[in-house]
Amino acid sequence: MSILVTGGAGYIGSHTVKALKNNNFRPIVLDNFVSSDQYILKNVLKVPFINGETGDKKLILSLLEGSHELTKCDPIKGIIHFAAFTSVRESCKNPLLFYKNNLIQTLNLLEMVVDKNKKKESNIPIVFSSSCATYGLPKDIPIEENTFQNPINPYGRSKFYIEQILKDFGIAYGLNSVIFRYFNAAGADPSGIIGENHDPETHLIPLIIKSLINPSTSVKIFGTDYPTKDGTCIRDYIHVSDLANAHILGLKKLLNKEKSETVLPLVFNLGNGNGYSVLEVIKTAEKIVGKKLNTIFCDRREGDAVSLIASAEKAKRELGWEPKIIKLEDIIYDAFNWHKENT
Repeated sequence: MSILVTGGAGYIGSHTVKALKNNNFRPIVLDNFVSSDQYILKNVLKVPFINGETGDKKLILSLLEGSHELTKCDPIKGIIHFAAFTSVRESCKNPLLFYKNNLIQTLNLLEMVVDKNKKKESNIPIVFSSSCATYGLPKDIPIEENTFQNPINPYGRSKFYIEQILKDFGIAYGLNSVIFRYFNAAGADPSGIIGENHDPETHLIPLIIKSLINPSTSVKIFGTDYPTKDGTCIRDYIHVSDLANAHILGLKKLLNKEKSETVLPLVFNLGNGNGYSVLEVIKTAEKIVGKKLNTIFCDRREGDAVSLIASAEKAKRELGWEPKIIKLEDIIYDAFNWHKENT
C-alpha cells in the first residue's frame, strides 16, 4: 500500500519512512531537499522519491490519480505531511516565507486531496505534523489537547491555521485526518543508520553533541532568568523513533475508519510528560560524551515559551501508543551514537 510522505527526507520524516517500511507500507517521498539531501532515501532507506514541492498541484494530482510513474500500479492510500520550515527564530524574522511555505503549500496539497476524494469517491486521509508551538504560553502544565491554543510566533501560527483548515475540511468535505502535536523530537534510530542533520541546525541536543565532539565550538544558551529551578527553559523530549511509531498507529486508525457525515480531526499530543531544563540537558550530554561544553549565555530568544510539557494520555488510550525510549540519557545516547559517526 503506497503512502505519500511529504518532507520524508527530513529528520522525523526519514524515521517515519523507516517505520512505514517495517510495517509493510510502501512510502513514496516528496521533498524539495532544501534542508535535507537524497542520500538517506537513495542509499540507506532505499525508497522511491520525487524532488518537488508539496504545493505543486499538477504533481500532486498526478500522484493521487495514478498517472505518475510511481503510482500507476499502486495508488496512494494515505498521506503523512511533514514538509515545513520549523525554526521559530527564523519565522519571527521572515514570517512571509513561513506562511508561503507552510500554509499555502499545504492548502494546495489539501485542495488536490479534497478534489480527488470527491471525484473518485476515494477516502485518502492525512496525518499532519503539527507542534506544541500552537499552545503558545500555556497556563497549565502538563498540556492536554483541549488546552487553549494561542501561538506566539509565526511558526506556531502556521501550524495552528492548518489545524483549523483540517477541521473545516473535515466538516465540509469529510476529509479524515490525524493531528499530532509534537513536543521536542530528539535522539536517532537506535541502529545508528539515520539521525538528525538539519542545515542549519537549530535543535538543542544535536547542537550540544556537535559542539562536544568539536570542542573549538560553543553553544548559546538563550535566557537564564526564566522562572524555573535553574533559570533556563524546560522542554519535554521525545525519542524520534517513538514519534515515528505514533504515525503508523495514527495512519492505521484512519485507514480503518469508516466514513461518517461529520468528520473532525483526531488530535493527539506526543511527548513523554517529563520536563528537562536546558542546563539539565547539557549536564546529561556532558556525562555521556565525557567532555565539558563551551557555553555562551545570551538574552532570551523571541518566541520561546518558559515550559512545554505534554500530557500524552489520550494517544496512549486511543491509539495504544506507548513511548519505549523515555530516559533522557537514552535519548541523548542514541543521538550521540549517530553524530559521532556522521559529524
